[in-house]
Amino acid sequence: MTWFAEEGVVRIRAGRKPDRGNPDIGIPDWSPGAVDRAELPPLNIQPRVQTESVEEDRSPVVTGWRVQADHGVDLDVTAQDRIEWDGLLLEVEGEIGRWPDPVEGGLDHVEFNVVRVTG
Repeated sequence: MTWFAEEGVVRIRAGRKPDRGNPDIGIPDWSPGAVDRAELPPLNIQPRVQTESVEEDRSPVVTGWRVQADHGVDLDVTAQDRIEWDGLLLEVEGEIGRWPDPVEGGLDHVEFNVVRVTG
């Protein structure tokens, strides 16, 4: 089965910088020179959710999409990554789903959610 994957996406993974409290692990470094950028295979991206809430000092809007890879295509993406798509910087929301193929075995497809918060 194909998902009509045709969207160009770049995975962005934070580098690490030292942290006095935990020097062995460090903390995420999202500065441009520290991140690892990798182009992913073409993906299918579909709208998933949009919510707006009113707070005293702002009105944030959360927009979400579901991202799916073609049959048998694994992705180097983790729940800590961000992706760049269509000029937007999006955060991976939740875990990455790697679904098995119930007929042939192996990997059927990979899917995950991304969100953008504005406002």
